[in-house]
Amino acid sequence: MFDPDDLADIRSAKEEWEAETLDPVLDRFGERKDTFETDTAGHEVDRLYTPDDVGERDYREDVGFPGEEPYTRGVYPTMYRGRLWTMRQYAGMGTARETNERFQYLIDEGQTGLSMAFDLPTQMGYDSDNEMAAGEVGKSGVAIDSIHDMETVFEGIPLDEVSTSMTINAPASVLLAMYIAVGDRQGIDREELRGTIQNDVLKEYVARNTYIYPPEPSMRIITDIFEFCAEEVPSFNTISISGYHIREAGSSAAQEIAFTLGNGIEYVEAATEAGLAVDDFAPQLSFFFASYNNVLEEVAKFRAARRMWAKIMDERFDADDPDSKQLKFHTQTAGSTLTAQQIDNNIVRVAYQALAAVLGGTQSLHTNGKDEALALPTEESVRTALRTQQILAHESGAADTIDPLAGSYYIENLTDELEEEAFDILDTVDGKGGMLQAVEDQWVQREVQDVAFERQQEIDEGERVIVGVNEYEVDEEPEVDIEEVTEADQQRQRDRLQHVRDERDDAAAEDALAALHAAAEGDDNLMPYLVDAVKAEATIGEICDTMRDVFGEHQGGAAL
Repeated sequence: MFDPDDLADIRSAKEEWEAETLDPVLDRFGERKDTFETDTAGHEVDRLYTPDDVGERDYREDVGFPGEEPYTRGVYPTMYRGRLWTMRQYAGMGTARETNERFQYLIDEGQTGLSMAFDLPTQMGYDSDNEMAAGEVGKSGVAIDSIHDMETVFEGIPLDEVSTSMTINAPASVLLAMYIAVGDRQGIDREELRGTIQNDVLKEYVARNTYIYPPEPSMRIITDIFEFCAEEVPSFNTISISGYHIREAGSSAAQEIAFTLGNGIEYVEAATEAGLAVDDFAPQLSFFFASYNNVLEEVAKFRAARRMWAKIMDERFDADDPDSKQLKFHTQTAGSTLTAQQIDNNIVRVAYQALAAVLGGTQSLHTNGKDEALALPTEESVRTALRTQQILAHESGAADTIDPLAGSYYIENLTDELEEEAFDILDTVDGKGGMLQAVEDQWVQREVQDVAFERQQEIDEGERVIVGVNEYEVDEEPEVDIEEVTEADQQRQRDRLQHVRDERDDAAAEDALAALHAAAEGDDNLMPYLVDAVKAEATIGEICDTMRDVFGEHQGGAAL
């Protein structure tokens, strides 16, 4: 990008500036800290970046243009000048009826995509009346026991007019089957169904523990989804390979990139080994990242991840379709940075994190409510979070030009550094037999845990300032309204479930479950059997128990 002679002149001029201008000021005043670093397990941040830190690179090869390899500057040639990112607020409110009301509210307020949060029993494949569900029904999201709950969630919302993201993993196949079945009942052509299922079980073994089955059958289910959707539901993203939860568990930005793309490599390898052609399913892969407070590091992270995935799909998998090489991703602002103290400060944190995601070229975005460190967000806080995105889109100017920080000496240098570090981590993963083996050996978990421990030490010792927590504290906090799920709410869900069981055709449900059991024992694609089971009004617990009976349950060690 720069002539070597010019770089030598700049290097010499910088040395002169340091001696004549900088050093006298440092001798007199010093600086705030001895060293400055990026957010987590960070790179040291130099005082000043110049063209010498960018070096002699090829613009077309290393940076390029939007919509062309290596996609550093974005996956679409017009980016937000053509269409804004999807504003997809995460919501799930106890019961299906309450969730429908929240979805309707968000649509009325200008949200452009739906995102479902599920309660813990649903995430673990348990019915609401299972003893394992006691006290948790509807608490972290909506309880979905049967197709009737899913129908209620989308009552009055035509599925061909919305894009729906479902944050669900181990039972993702069941929830997708319910969504497809609801679309069938609405008379929607399956090709018109749009959305995403998270379906990223590998990161569950790393960071969240909401897994059900062991890794091998879990990978079979995932590849069955890839194959089924490529033929039946081609506009639906079959997986959202999630770095978000890895970052929330404490990873560094480089680890978030490496372990996320490492999981992606495992899924692509599993699908190709199952006989799928890479260009038949890879365009339906999507990714999910966190956005943290260090705005510039996050922008560089997103740019590096895009460039790396293009190289991986080209060099490892010989992908020909440009869509197979494009890393399309959803972003959520960082839940772990939200504080229970001085919760209004969280509005500011979320705004900066959202800005980083947009400057980094995200395809969709969820902004957290200020009160999510305490409970499910209220309507007021959700509206403020959505307005944050709308102000960013329409008033900030950040969406008016593509990749506006490209060419910054610091951004380009940090993009390169993060890419280099992430590829080094992937090389280590390869040496350990790939991500699946590295996860089973608990190596990935330990690596993330080490970073999380170091970060918490920094906070405890005051080396890392968290405003309102270890600095700038106040003695009293105002009371805030929070959403609560009562025992009466939970009992209503259990009663609703019992009503389904009382009114359905039990023989039809049993036949569908028996067919699913036989398919799981064989090698048929499971998705058609799952769609039949949910249409026969089998419950999520009954369906997951049927597969538990064949596949068993994962008994791995605790992750983090």
